Amino acid sequence: MKRTLIEKIKERTGQQIKIAGFVHTIRDQGSIKFLIIRDISGTLQVVVTKTSPEALKVAKSLSLESVVEIVGLAKTEKQAPGGIEITAEKISILSLASPGLPIPVVEKGVEETDLQKRLDWRWLDLRKPEKTLVFKVWTLMEQSFREYWTQNGYIEIHSPKFMSTPSESGAELFEVKYFDRKAYLAQSPQFYKQMGMASGFERVFEVGPVFRANPSFTSRHDTEFTGYDTEISFIESHQDVMAEEQKAIRYALERIKEKFGKEISALYGRDLIVPKLPFPQVTMKQAKEILAKLGVPNEKEGDLSPKEERKLSDYIQKKEGHEFVFVTEYPIEVRPFYHMRLESNPKLTKSFDLLWNGLEITTGAQREHRYDVLVAQAKEKGLKLKPIQFYLNFFKYGCPPHGGFGLGPSRMLMKIFNVGNVREVTYLYRGVKRLEP
Repeated sequence: MKRTLIEKIKERTGQQIKIAGFVHTIRDQGSIKFLIIRDISGTLQVVVTKTSPEALKVAKSLSLESVVEIVGLAKTEKQAPGGIEITAEKISILSLASPGLPIPVVEKGVEETDLQKRLDWRWLDLRKPEKTLVFKVWTLMEQSFREYWTQNGYIEIHSPKFMSTPSESGAELFEVKYFDRKAYLAQSPQFYKQMGMASGFERVFEVGPVFRANPSFTSRHDTEFTGYDTEISFIESHQDVMAEEQKAIRYALERIKEKFGKEISALYGRDLIVPKLPFPQVTMKQAKEILAKLGVPNEKEGDLSPKEERKLSDYIQKKEGHEFVFVTEYPIEVRPFYHMRLESNPKLTKSFDLLWNGLEITTGAQREHRYDVLVAQAKEKGLKLKPIQFYLNFFKYGCPPHGGFGLGPSRMLMKIFNVGNVREVTYLYRGVKRLEP
């Protein structure tokens, strides 16, 4: 007999079926046992009675989170969760769980088990339906972004993660031994997606790992994460890049809300909002003026602290009724050498960050594509040209005006589910003190 997923059982009431999954809960009422069985699609009540003595005998030996296969009659039952249950005729134990789980899968009470302990036993933590939902949503989110990009003429690239020189600033680097010399794990695919522009690809995207030797212990930082990166050619300014990004985000959130909106609301209490276009924008100068009027201290000159990001987003939400805001025109001091500068004010860059409900999820810019200007800006930043000459060569033989952005999907998930820690939406978190499991 072929297995039936729990979500499909309503279509087969009155029939003998087979299910398989984890023992979610056990309730003993003497001669009757009630089991809640969980598979990837949902949970179902199974009733085991003395009319099936062998099944009842097996049921009495079960422990929570054991993996079982059950054959029985599916029927409508108003008292059962979901209105459907199975009367068990046969129970087979596929894997008996050791009694005494290190962390509970079914949390009782308001407070969840300590996060660090849950991360130690992450595979058990991920069995919770609300945790599994995160990765169902991530799958659809990634599929949606890919759909947007491929439908709009983007080419997918896979850039190397071993590099001979840093792809961003000199800090936050993981150095590795590479045969007879040093190499670095890539902090971003920045140099190589720009190479795609010099190669005439015009529009590229990449989904891949990013490594940052960041010593931070904050709720939004990690040392290895997945990045979404794009780059597009023949733009007039960074405004073209921002216009593309907001359309891609809206497309993904529409898909997510349509398929998972009700589950996100039920399990996380978050009413996912599909944003209107265009997203609001403020320059860095305007952002600082707004924050000053709100009495928020200027913690970082030319940049925004986490507190400033939250307060600015709150202001935009109240004023514009929008969860997103682009912050543009960052000063050259806080941006890398390859960001193009404003013609009207060369002290400012054609760059942006995107905030979503107080959290930065994106950094982007128009890049400098003119070889001589790029070299001059690198020298101005105090960079040695020899280590980055391979990169500078991309612009020596003709390269279109271009720009792009890097987006953090794990940060997007934090806002989709309204959770306060990136560890909650990362499959296996890596941080300063965590390399296991």
